[in-house]
Formats: sequence, structure tokens, C-alpha cells
Amino acid sequence: MSDRIKVATTSLAGCFGCHMSLLDIDERLIDLLELVAFDRTPLTDIKALGECDLGIIEGGVCNAENVEVLKAFRRHCRVLVAIGACSINGGIPAMRNQYTLTECLDESYLHGVGVEDAQIPSDPELPLLLNKVHPLHEVVKVDYFLPGCPPSADTIWTFLNELLSGQPIHFAYRQIHYD
Repeated sequence: MSDRIKVATTSLAGCFGCHMSLLDIDERLIDLLELVAFDRTPLTDIKALGECDLGIIEGGVCNAENVEVLKAFRRHCRVLVAIGACSINGGIPAMRNQYTLTECLDESYLHGVGVEDAQIPSDPELPLLLNKVHPLHEVVKVDYFLPGCPPSADTIWTFLNELLSGQPIHFAYRQIHYD
């Protein structure tokens, strides 16, 4: 157990598609588990983040909780990977960046059809929204960027195998070509 690479993953503002692609490596997960031990990850439902060799994060940064989680991953993970379009450039969640936060909240909560006495939620349990959605590298240093929406299972498999074995990361054209 101690010779395996310790890996943590999380999803911020996104759709969880990158984690689904990770699961899509199918039976190769068994091979991966011979090389890694998962720490905090929704795949195992471990909530605490320990000291890790590798942190993999999908999703952009849209609220105060995302900032806290991302900074914790940067502190506790020797290598940090931004996986997917949302973590690299904000992706679909960043489409709100063309509007002010007030415009987004007003449209979402106040201008619904047939909504009476509508109000914008202000429960202290809700994380505070940022004025815009940020890619990870605007908040912390990122060591690797793995593009795609989401990256294919084969691309993730290639990336992890080459990274974990210390080889230069090289993708076949079909793995990074998007129609």
C-alpha cells in the first residue's frame, strides 16, 4: 500500500463528466488501483484530504467553497492536474461571465414565470458566488492541463500511465482531436 501513488480528485463547478470518463477506463481501473491509492475523491466518498502525490480537479471555480477546496488541493498535492474544459478555461459554467452576478441572480430567481414573492437565496449555508467563473490556473499553480469536454477514457488512461511511470506525456492525434 505504501508504495502506491496517493491520488485525490474533486469536482468543482462542472458536470462531473471528467470523473465519468475516469470511470470509463473500465477494467483498466483494476490496473490503475495497483499503482495508486485514492485519498479524498467522490469515487470512494472519502471527505478528508491528506498529503497526496497527485490531485486531479475538474470544474471551474465559481464560489468561495470552490476556492477553499482548490487551495487545499494545491497545499496538499505535490502535482495538480486541471482536467477538462471547465477547469482549464471555465467551460460551460463560464458562459455566465458575460453577465454581471446581479443579472444572473435576478434572472435565475426573480424573473421566473408565475413566481410570486421571489427572492434571491441568502442562507449562510450556501457558498458565496464569485463575480465570475475562473479556470483553476487563475487561482493556483497548475502543473498539468488535460483538455477535453470531457477527455476520453483512453486519453485519461494514457495521461495517468505516462505521468505515473515518469515518461513524457504524448497523446495519439485521435486522443486530442476534437471534431
